[in-house]
Amino acid sequence: MRIWTYLRPFSHHGVDFVVEVSLTFSHTFSRLFKENELLDEQSVRHTDGIQAFVHALQRDAGEPMRIEVGYVSWWSVGIAVLQGHETVYESHPGKNVRFAEGMMQGSVPSPVNVGSSDPASSGLDIDQMIESNHSKWQRNKYSIYADLALGALFYLVGKFTQDLALAAIVGAGAGLALVVLQRFVKVDLLGGFAVFGTIMLVISAAFSLALQDDYWVQMKGTVLGLLTASVFMIDGVLRQGAYFGARIERYMPLPLHHNRIAVGMSGLGIVMALANYYVAENFSEDFWLTWTTFLDMPLSIGLFYAIIFWARKKSTGPV
Repeated sequence: MRIWTYLRPFSHHGVDFVVEVSLTFSHTFSRLFKENELLDEQSVRHTDGIQAFVHALQRDAGEPMRIEVGYVSWWSVGIAVLQGHETVYESHPGKNVRFAEGMMQGSVPSPVNVGSSDPASSGLDIDQMIESNHSKWQRNKYSIYADLALGALFYLVGKFTQDLALAAIVGAGAGLALVVLQRFVKVDLLGGFAVFGTIMLVISAAFSLALQDDYWVQMKGTVLGLLTASVFMIDGVLRQGAYFGARIERYMPLPLHHNRIAVGMSGLGIVMALANYYVAENFSEDFWLTWTTFLDMPLSIGLFYAIIFWARKKSTGPV
């Protein structure tokens, strides 16, 4: 199932090409088309980290071409078409298509080295990084599936019953059922936030039971968001991220400053709480349900990547 697709068309010597980059829940795909003909297709698992794609294009005469595909910002994918050492086209002039790779390696590579593909030049063992990311995915995937299932349950109950209070209570009940189920299964369903998540579920259920009103169910995201932001801020400032920062790092493929990640997550909570308030006050209940289930995720993911970039520990070795 595709979540998002980027299309990056370009022309060279009168021939039309297009690069299609598609995101699914598990993979990123990059496809190179010459008019309607598929020339090359590559994919990478999300658990392998953010990587640039390189499509080679052989020509009958002259130097071969390559199309490098990667993130040029936290929210956009770009392409650079190179022939030999010469750049003949850029979808985002002056931008580095290996921008996000730098986040995974601890520093953004200089544009001078954009064409370099030698893993040794980064001082990292790429195979070890990929193996580490895959191991983390295997350990955490069931808790991620559980989170997605709870979100889908809340949306479906709210959509079909038109009762947001009931949806909140059903979601909280399902979450507590997961806590019980965790005692009988070996896989990790609750991740590194089991205790905190259980507390928030109880508060959420109490909130919905005490205020049987759709408006206050909508406001629950704002109230709990600000409460969560306060807890993260206390952990980041007073405890240097010893609790939440350390647990978030467990899911990341690179080392992080625990205090920065906790403070950053506090800021993220404040932004999303205010966004929830704005949507609830200015749009319909049905739109709010769509927003809270689907639309706020891209915004929070973009902000989360920015926080990770700020919180990462830069490599002190040679680059």
